[in-house]
Amino acid sequence: MSKAPSFTPKLTAEHLKKIAKEMENKPAYDILKWAIDNYGLRIGLASSFGAEDVVIIDMMSKIDKTKTKIFTLDTGRLNQETYDIMDDVHNKYEIDIEVYFPDQHEVEEMVRAKGVNLMYANVENRKLCCEIRKVHPLNRALSKFDGWITGLRREQITTRANIKKIEVDNLHGNIIKVNPLADWTYKMVWDYIHKNNVPFNKLYNMGYPSIGCEPCTRAVRPGEDLRSGRWWWENAVHKECGLHWDSIKQLK
Repeated sequence: MSKAPSFTPKLTAEHLKKIAKEMENKPAYDILKWAIDNYGLRIGLASSFGAEDVVIIDMMSKIDKTKTKIFTLDTGRLNQETYDIMDDVHNKYEIDIEVYFPDQHEVEEMVRAKGVNLMYANVENRKLCCEIRKVHPLNRALSKFDGWITGLRREQITTRANIKKIEVDNLHGNIIKVNPLADWTYKMVWDYIHKNNVPFNKLYNMGYPSIGCEPCTRAVRPGEDLRSGRWWWENAVHKECGLHWDSIKQLK
């Protein structure tokens, strides 16, 4: 493996952007090693336990299991198969997973006002549901970190086409955001999973190439886009939950 440049995390945004440019062509393992070596437990993987995330977990465990920090957002509307993969990951890698739940009162107020299945009525309702169940818990989680790691890939959807492997997250206090698989293809992800015997969500075997909340995710049909099963009733331009708006804004 090639050696990534090392430096202390206390850098200006401009310096960090310079380093990010230098590391853009580094492989995923080196990007993760750099993040873990420099930030340790002050950087965490935000995992929904999709295929990309379990690849990253496997890599992180090989780099330094004692410095591998994983957190997840339990929206209260997940599939049972997603809870199963959480246990599989915990048992295989012996790594604790920090779970963040939405605020009870926010959820109760939203459901009381708009109903349990509000997301189907319009895009605004769906985004409100995502904000309360995902974005607010993410904000709480990231308030404890100096950086976070994601499984975002440019190939996933047009709104992610220009993401960088290392970014400055302006929405969360200018912390670092690391996307080590940004240039990976879907095939590369699954080749790694099979080669390294990495546990994965069994929904993939049922035709779910992209997995979110149970009411908002369905299996895709032959020939459909891999993200077409997410919020399938909406126009493709709206298909983000709000967790990565900062990266998307950088495209404009």
